[in-house]
Amino acid sequence: MSTTARSTTARSATGYIVFAHGSSVESANQAVRAVALEVSQRGGYPVVEAAFLEGGRPDLPEAVTALAAQGLSRVVVIPYFLTLGLHLQRDLPRLIDDLKLLNPHLDIEVTPPLDAHPALIDAVLDRAKESLCRRD
Repeated sequence: MSTTARSTTARSATGYIVFAHGSSVESANQAVRAVALEVSQRGGYPVVEAAFLEGGRPDLPEAVTALAAQGLSRVVVIPYFLTLGLHLQRDLPRLIDDLKLLNPHLDIEVTPPLDAHPALIDAVLDRAKESLCRRD
């Protein structure tokens, strides 16, 4: 099997979940769903869902159940959080442990949060530059 075919097969057997805190303000949740859609489209990942800790639907167990029902063998949870705070240190590991028990056939992994990703510095620099442009 070629590297490209192997990569495509692995990619199609994997579902991704952009996992955010969630909000009672639905437009905030919709913004996370838009990020998930953009990740799918720009990254070429066929299965990317948004999920929320609280205040939005689906929650993480619902999203994992939906991905498992599609016959995926692997789920990657990408925390859409800026820093490794209490929710990622306490709540997410508990949820993941429970989900692994309920879905022993799934390989479930979690990426680091957005904190310290080099692109975040670029984003902050862009915002600083934008503020200078608005001033002139």
